Amino acid sequence: MKLVNYESQGKLQPGILIDEHVFDTKRLLTAIGEDAPAQLTNRQLLTQWQGKLAALEERVVKSARANPETAVGQISKLRLGPPIHDSSKVLCVGLNYRDHVAETGRKLPSAPDIFCKFNTSLIGATDDIACTSLTPNLDFEGELAVVIGKPCRNVKPEEALDYVAGLTVLNDTSARDLQLRGTQWTPGKAIDGSTPCGPALVTLNEISNPQELDIQTRVNGEVMQSSNTSYQIFSIADVVSFISSFLELSPGDIIATGTPEGIGSKRTPPFWLKAGDVVEVEISEVGRLLNVVR
Repeated sequence: MKLVNYESQGKLQPGILIDEHVFDTKRLLTAIGEDAPAQLTNRQLLTQWQGKLAALEERVVKSARANPETAVGQISKLRLGPPIHDSSKVLCVGLNYRDHVAETGRKLPSAPDIFCKFNTSLIGATDDIACTSLTPNLDFEGELAVVIGKPCRNVKPEEALDYVAGLTVLNDTSARDLQLRGTQWTPGKAIDGSTPCGPALVTLNEISNPQELDIQTRVNGEVMQSSNTSYQIFSIADVVSFISSFLELSPGDIIATGTPEGIGSKRTPPFWLKAGDVVEVEISEVGRLLNVVR
């Protein structure tokens, strides 16, 4: 199942993407006889249907295909927000691809290096990245992101994927001058409206192998990053297990799992995003972001 947030009358509404059309989640739930709170969000849906999304998917897809005229519209004609816009936590892993560690000149980490963003950082899959007025050193970081589906504390790696609802695409856009000005990365990593995420939350049952996904970042059509999640130092399961050892993860929490080599700041000469640049991040089986820098 693919969960999205589509804009209607200036507000984000939860939707389900079926055959390139978006259906309103609340209407689908009502149609199959399930409760649908008036202010339903995708995070609430994950909370309500913990571990049972596959069963829900079969029913809503059947209903949607029987009534295609109830679709809100084609996905290409709708503005999408981040699939989870009200996450209680947005966590990120730094230095989690071997080639990226090598390009930074650092040693391989012995444990995941974790930092935080905020849900105000998140924007949709085609929204503009409006950051150039704040920094001349804007960089891209294409990443696979995990969305938690059930409360998760002190889980073992072999259990961790049972707590994952699905995957999405994230661009950890970074203001390098602000990031490296002090000892903490937050000023350069958590700018409001800086982090594209989406287009959908793809539930894990639709992914063949989360550790065998191609990931690519392009700027104005030129490939800047090209790798595979098999090159991660710490797998998704490792990362979820590690984070759950010191805090409880909740449904809707987002974890960005790191970026591969090719970032602009480590090129010679450095490559910085500028107004008008078109940035794409695409991950096989998950989706594609396409954002214009402003």
